[in-house]
Amino acid sequence: MQKLTKISDRLYYLPPVQETDRPILGAVVGEEKTLLIDAGNSSQHAKLFLQQLREIGIQADLLALTHWHWDHVFGMREIAVPSISCKETYGKIKEMQPLSWEDKDLDQRVEEGTEIPFCADAMKKEFGNDRNIQIHLPTLTFEDRMTVHLGSVTCEIEHVGGDHSSDSCVAFIPEEKALFVGDCLYANLYAEKWNYTVEKMLKLIQRLEKYDADTYFLSHHPGPLTKDAFHSFLQLLKNAALLTQKNAGDENAIHQEMSDNLQRDLNEDELEAIGYFVNGW
Repeated sequence: MQKLTKISDRLYYLPPVQETDRPILGAVVGEEKTLLIDAGNSSQHAKLFLQQLREIGIQADLLALTHWHWDHVFGMREIAVPSISCKETYGKIKEMQPLSWEDKDLDQRVEEGTEIPFCADAMKKEFGNDRNIQIHLPTLTFEDRMTVHLGSVTCEIEHVGGDHSSDSCVAFIPEEKALFVGDCLYANLYAEKWNYTVEKMLKLIQRLEKYDADTYFLSHHPGPLTKDAFHSFLQLLKNAALLTQKNAGDENAIHQEMSDNLQRDLNEDELEAIGYFVNGW
């Protein structure tokens, strides 16, 4: 079972589960209010998070969403507090509300290319045959950024976009030097071939580099990354993007130049990153 993990008196997270696509959920605890980051992929996921917080005396007051994808919002019905998102996220969630999540309808959307096969399979595993899914709309919306004051700690939420989802937001807690990155650095999965694009990635990296954080949370990574590990990941993505641009999407040429620059064979992560950029070229 997922176990609530304490980073500090102000910061907690619930680790992800790959099989059913449960993302990391965060809690920022102020002297006056507690803000949750993402609602989880189901009522069961959200209930587990809330229960473990209650066991240590923490009650949720607000909820912030990093983007509209199902695994981050389907738990909203269990979190009876005001919720916050960017305006684009609100619109995307509203589009999902009338959809059916039964097998035949999921399968049809997969066939049409409007649903991701991995996500459809994860939903079936997470929910079983109980598909009483009620999707709630966010209460408060913002355009570019919003600061939430919780009492001796703040959370700065910024719309950053990216290939994975154009509504992606990050949540920065300056007092803790912690950044919840959500899914913004992941590839676009709503495509025939999962991909990155050079322009969107370079713009996103520039936005993320400005944050002075020591702890970074990627929604589907097992635990937080250090500053060095996170910036190494950013550097990999930046290098792959620039080499894709320089070599006009020639995968072999990109492999060779990156390998020459590193003076070693490329590892699995580097090959995957290059593949995503070539797919989006």
